[in-house]
Amino acid sequence: MAKIGIIGGSGFDDPGFFKVKRKVDADTPFGSPSSQVFEGEISGVEVAAIARHGPGHKIMPGNVNYRANIQALKDRGCTHLVATTACGSLREEISPGTLVLPDQFIDRTAKRACTFYDRGERVCHIAMEFPFCGELRAELLGCAGRLGLPVTAGKTVVTIEGPRFSTKAESRMFRAWGADVINMSTVPEVVLAREAGLCYQAIAMTTDYDCFGETCHNVSWEQIVKVMTGNVKKVTALISEAVKRIPGLARKCGCDRAIDTALV
Repeated sequence: MAKIGIIGGSGFDDPGFFKVKRKVDADTPFGSPSSQVFEGEISGVEVAAIARHGPGHKIMPGNVNYRANIQALKDRGCTHLVATTACGSLREEISPGTLVLPDQFIDRTAKRACTFYDRGERVCHIAMEFPFCGELRAELLGCAGRLGLPVTAGKTVVTIEGPRFSTKAESRMFRAWGADVINMSTVPEVVLAREAGLCYQAIAMTTDYDCFGETCHNVSWEQIVKVMTGNVKKVTALISEAVKRIPGLARKCGCDRAIDTALV
């Protein structure tokens, strides 16, 4: 039986969009997750949610205990993870308010624990050719289309360390590399989910244009929050619709078996 994990990013600190039955103070070998695990149901399907940045959005992206978050959701029986994240657009055609379902990432983080296997017990070389779950992404894309939501898929997200925003030179460099949107949280979350055998897909909520253009203004938190309010409503509707359908996925993607050939 599928159980859906939800990692709430900016704008999703409070899992008020589903009926919470339990609040679990989880603990893992990697420490405590960012928040309690909120367990409940959406349309009869079991879900478990964690606020990535903690209650009140107090944890910076570089300080999130990504390993504990992923491990806690796996320990609660989750098989699929849907993660929300705010992002900036690096492409004129991806306007603020658009939802992006990335299929590739570029890692520009520097100080984050990016594997469960760094304690000397075994070496892990996990395959990342297709880092996100194609089955889960296709389902989310179909649900967004039926709901009439502005969505695009098949895009590349570049994850930076933060907490500062990019310089104009960096923004233009990321565009030249082929990145379409930019955020601070997808890596190492997506990598750890693959090591844990979970199907993972990020829903990136575009809140602004990054500073690549001559006429683009500096990115500001106030600007992000203003657009985020509308994005949260869209993503809540998308997750609520998708959760009903995810248990029917065939899981031919192989996400649950990727670790089998990764350990030395």
